[in-house]
Amino acid sequence: MITVVVDDLASLQVDAVLRPAGESLEPLTPAASRLDQLGGPRFAEQHRVTSPLEAGAAVVTGGGDLLAPFVIHTVIRDSSRPVATATVRRALVSAWQQAGAWGLGRVAAPPVGAEGGLGLEQAVALLVETFPESGSGEHPIELCIVVERQEDRETVEAILRRSA
Repeated sequence: MITVVVDDLASLQVDAVLRPAGESLEPLTPAASRLDQLGGPRFAEQHRVTSPLEAGAAVVTGGGDLLAPFVIHTVIRDSSRPVATATVRRALVSAWQQAGAWGLGRVAAPPVGAEGGLGLEQAVALLVETFPESGSGEHPIELCIVVERQEDRETVEAILRRSA
């Protein structure tokens, strides 16, 4: 099941939030930066890496002081690759695999890659096409796409209707 809400990613009570990140798990969007601020020092410590990650990877950490107990960091850019459709697709597939391995059923995500150059339509299309089909028995079972403006919600809902 896929739903759309206008909200702050950090304020949702879900099993995990998706956080677009760079190769050192640095935030790539204002929403990801807010997660870092609200997650506090524990969250900062939990997502510290010793070596850069490859774009297309996904890593699960604790959520620190966030309402969501877990954060799935989707690495969509590294020093050798800018944000691109294929990289975001790989990162999202990795994220859903990680969510399944961790038993995370309800995940909230921004349109991953929308602020990195893909645009809202392409980013939402990637979320929809990579998300495990309902009834497949795989986790996660619910995706909540989080946007910050009502206009974006209407656009995302139109995209969802077209893809159904």
